[in-house]
Amino acid sequence: MLELRELLKKNPIIAAPLAGISNAAYQSLCLDYGCGLVYTEMISAEGIFFHNQRTLEMCSVPKGNHPIALQLFGAKVDHLVAAAQYIDQKTDADVIDLNMGCPAPKVVKTGAGSALLKDPEKAFAIVSGIRQAVRKPVSVKMRLGFSDSEKKYLSFAKGLEEAGADMIAVHGRTRTQMYQGSADWDAIREIKAELHIPVIGNGDVRTAEDFFARKEESGVDAVMIGRGLLGNPFLIRQIVKKQNGETDLTITPKERFAACRDHAQRLIALSGEDRALRELRGIVGNYLRGLPEASYYRGKVTTLRDYEELDQLLKEFQLRLEERNEDRTA
Repeated sequence: MLELRELLKKNPIIAAPLAGISNAAYQSLCLDYGCGLVYTEMISAEGIFFHNQRTLEMCSVPKGNHPIALQLFGAKVDHLVAAAQYIDQKTDADVIDLNMGCPAPKVVKTGAGSALLKDPEKAFAIVSGIRQAVRKPVSVKMRLGFSDSEKKYLSFAKGLEEAGADMIAVHGRTRTQMYQGSADWDAIREIKAELHIPVIGNGDVRTAEDFFARKEESGVDAVMIGRGLLGNPFLIRQIVKKQNGETDLTITPKERFAACRDHAQRLIALSGEDRALRELRGIVGNYLRGLPEASYYRGKVTTLRDYEELDQLLKEFQLRLEERNEDRTA
């Protein structure tokens, strides 16, 4: 069984689960760049319980995608326990994770995700039931509360630990904040100080400097990065370099384009070109963000029809950037 504390001590860089992004292609990309642990997208406990074929396929873990946490969401204790048993016995997942933080209305209205922050007794019953039924480590991803007036994160986190959670990841926002405002790392530090199990902090980490500052100030065992990795997997490599004492963390446009092609190729291998290109239209722009004239090329991404067109667009952009640099030095 995976020893979580040792895993996080060895590599405290965690890729957060992102809806519509955290598929097997994204997982493998993050791991190859140096991530210590990746997550799947949320997987419905109801889908597993009722043997929905598409849901069961989402539970399949490719051979090289380890270590990985398979994240469940749901609101019925018995169905979540049964789904966790399926993951424990029928999949190669390393960790069974329970989502108690998703703010999406379609999830919350079913009583799942962030809704469980309002029903701690049910949340604890879910963790306790699963902990008793499985052998794999059980983790929980939570927020600080449902709203500013309902912040009971210390009692909630302690209750999860007492119920048997082996690890907790804390997003430093409430549900009503969604992804607005700033993550509260002081609250995350409070949780870490009170718990005996590993605690992962999450929220607003976009640079290597952010990573080390948040980890140091909060004392967490690891830092989880979500939106900061979108089109930016090299952030993982920058953190690794900084850990090793390297000071040059520069990422060139050429490296950005290479990573974009790599991501595209992995996604095509996973989903086929048609489906992958539809998903890539929402991803490629992130790889281009911050570069001169990026808005023009991001606009062209929406019309991509195949990988060849993507490749040509990136070649054109790279040539344009090289010409701009030559103009400056002429």
